[in-house]
Amino acid sequence: MCRLLGFSSKNSSTLPQLLGQDLDNFVALSQIHCDGWGYAHVEHSSTHAESFREPIPAIDSTHLTEQISQETDGALLHFRWASKGLDVKESNTHPFTHEGISFIHNGSFAPFDVLVPYISDEYRKLVTGETDSELYFYYVLTEIKKHGFLTGIKTALTFIKENISHSSANMMIMNKDFFVTACRFNQDRIPELFKKDTDYYELRYKKTENSVLVASSGWNQTGWTMLKNDSLLIVDRSNQSVTTLAI
Repeated sequence: MCRLLGFSSKNSSTLPQLLGQDLDNFVALSQIHCDGWGYAHVEHSSTHAESFREPIPAIDSTHLTEQISQETDGALLHFRWASKGLDVKESNTHPFTHEGISFIHNGSFAPFDVLVPYISDEYRKLVTGETDSELYFYYVLTEIKKHGFLTGIKTALTFIKENISHSSANMMIMNKDFFVTACRFNQDRIPELFKKDTDYYELRYKKTENSVLVASSGWNQTGWTMLKNDSLLIVDRSNQSVTTLAI
């Protein structure tokens, strides 16, 4: 299981600027979600995603501050807590990126390779790790290729909800035009370590005049708005407008 944090901003900014001291509380979550971290940013004016990944705890990394302090108008940060049996190594570390699209996931699928038959040959050959999350990414890309960015995401999530065994399909995906968060989880499949934290899979967002932030639970999110389960939060990066759709 993992922790997710993303933002889109009208002007270039950084996570330290947007979150201030609350960022330290989020970074502290990597003490348990300690099997790797990664950061990707996609400029609204670019078709290329820049990313950095390390298979170590973010809180122990000498590169974390330099990465999240780079000014950008859109980025995703991920702390990994590896599913049982999956190796801790860079190829299994999020974010996953392809042609200007970046992606992070929190949850698991059973079995881990259940989505393989639904991934096109074009994307199946690009897989480099062994995680269900990377397969999830390429399945979503398969649907995007068929239907377009927003419709493809919704189609993929609806199919997963109705047909695929999973604990959570919570994810964030970003290209130059949109920042999309999917909230889709099964409340009865919270990891044993967090059984008392009934908000474990919940996602919340915060909209300011110039930016939109979305994040997993477990730290100070006073004043943030909870995203309903089985919904998509869509941020139009041209003007930071927010739309929600049911899955």
